[in-house]
Amino acid sequence: MTEKIKPRRHQILQLLLENKAGLSIDEMVAELNISRNAVQQHFVALERDGYIQAGVLNKTGGRPVRIFVLTEEGINSFPKQYAWFSELILTDLKNELGSEAFQRYLHKLGNNLSKGLLPQLEGKQTDERIEALLKVMDGLGFNARNTTDSGTHEQAIEAYNCVYHDLAQKHEEICEFDRTLISSILDTNIDHVECMAKGGIVCRFKITNK
Repeated sequence: MTEKIKPRRHQILQLLLENKAGLSIDEMVAELNISRNAVQQHFVALERDGYIQAGVLNKTGGRPVRIFVLTEEGINSFPKQYAWFSELILTDLKNELGSEAFQRYLHKLGNNLSKGLLPQLEGKQTDERIEALLKVMDGLGFNARNTTDSGTHEQAIEAYNCVYHDLAQKHEEICEFDRTLISSILDTNIDHVECMAKGGIVCRFKITNK
């Protein structure tokens, strides 16, 4: 659970997780055994932060009652095991295919992702292609930038966040996805000269001539 969510609000979210149809303020009061005003204050804070939202109005004895349900943000505030599941799939896939075929598969994934951009980059210069690449990488969470060596004037793409760092440490073939994506969008060869999964400070891809 996210640290900023207080224990009582965590408890409210837990109850809403177990009651997907939603709960009213009075139902929550009964569950938590605290005052109605206290529940209202927690609901206001959780709704403000995007964790819950007002649901449909139910009629009980002719009186409308507002219920509250979890939002996607609220659901996502609970622990997920994406990395564990990804590792399970990748390990099985690598064992099934073998290392070389597994790397070819990741090469294909990188190519497939770049295909949507390539038509609009036809005839574009390297700088324009770099700009497009950085947008894609930042959208994926790489926190990437373009650098130029002051001495050699060689350009490189540097990523300051490896979005699958733990996985890449266990399956170095995963870096083939990055290499393929970068070289495909830039339409040039690249050298992967530094890798965070191998102890580097950044992931650095030097742009080379064809």
